[in-house]
Parts: sequence; structure tokens; C-alpha cells
Amino acid sequence: MPKHRRTIARPAFRRHTWSTVRTVFASIVAGLVVMATLGFSTPTQSDIVAAYVDQNAQALVAVPAPEAAPVIDRGEFGATPGYETLIQSGTNYDWAKLVLLMGEFPITDSNVTVVTRWMRQENFVDTWWNRNNPLNNGWGSGGGGGTGRYVDLVDAAANAAEALTTLGRYSEIVETLRASAPTEQVERAIWFSGWATGMYNQGKHWAYNPVPVVTAPPSAWGR
Repeated sequence: MPKHRRTIARPAFRRHTWSTVRTVFASIVAGLVVMATLGFSTPTQSDIVAAYVDQNAQALVAVPAPEAAPVIDRGEFGATPGYETLIQSGTNYDWAKLVLLMGEFPITDSNVTVVTRWMRQENFVDTWWNRNNPLNNGWGSGGGGGTGRYVDLVDAAANAAEALTTLGRYSEIVETLRASAPTEQVERAIWFSGWATGMYNQGKHWAYNPVPVVTAPPSAWGR
């Protein structure tokens, strides 16, 4: 079978552009030839090019520089964990943060450290969710001496935050937590607040070693 040569169509504007240039160029040459016939000197190639450039000179238009984009001040922002995020994670540290969140206290390292230490003083750390009452809080638990039980750990956190912010004898604890004061200041406020009748032996029975992270079973969270 015969081979067909593939024809590539070129854009029409290319043919039109080159045709226009040839026409202009031919006009210039014709004009220069006439000039030579009338007695002018024979044009050189440089003369032809110079004449073409002169007839097709382009003007440069000054474009104003674009205005600088305004600087937008976005400010600083932070993220506060939501209830469900803490519940899903489910550790003793999450419960401490939940108490702080419900009490509208800053969730800072120092505040979380104090609350987790406090929880350890009230319950054995491996079963910190005992009776769903990590701080042995009597407020709303049905046990005035801190032996009551809550429905779940979420309810316990809400009652702990409410007890702190409602009863006047805990005002110094509230003040130091709101200020995210050094841990020793918050802890001293806890010892002498009357939360524990023995005042943790005025702090002598308070432990300072790191509290391990322990996850409570979902049932303790009401899940």
C-alpha cells in the first residue's frame, strides 16, 4: 500500500504574520530602488534593515508598579481539646485536663501535673478510676467523706470542677490554678484547703515522681 505523508496543519496566524512582513519588506525595497533610480545612492542591506526598523518602531508604555499586598495580622491562636477528644483518649492525664476544661482553668503542664499528682494521692494510680471518683470528691457523689460513686468519669470531672469553683474553702486552689502558678503553690493550697482531713500530713505524704500514664476502661467513661 502506498505510504501517505502526514500533513501537519500550522496555525493560520503564522502564515499571516510572515506574509505581512514580506509585503512590508518588499515595499521598502521597492521604494529604495525608486530612490536609486532617481539619483540617490544604491541602498545597502543596512539601509534596508534600518528603514524597516524605523517604519515598525514600537513605543514602550510605562506600566505602574503593582501596589504591595497588605500585610494581614492573623494574631496568635491556640487549640483547646474538646470533651470527646479527651474521653476517647481516656487516660488519667485526659481526666485531669477534663477537670481543668470544665472548671475553665488553663490546661498547662503545671496544672495537669498537679491534678495528676493529686489523683495519685487519692487513688492507687493503676486503678485511678476507682468508683469513678478519681479525687474522692464528696460533692454530688452520695458520699460525704469522698467515698461516693459517680455515674461515670465525665460526671466525676464535672462535679470536681463544680466543687472547686463553688465552695469558698477551695478559693486558693482556684486562684492558683487560674494563674497556672508553680506546682508547689497549687499543691500547698490543696493541702491546707480541707479537701483531705489529714492534709496529706501537711504535704509530707505528697509524691513528686512522674505519674505514669494509665488508660481507664471505656465503661468507666460511660462508653
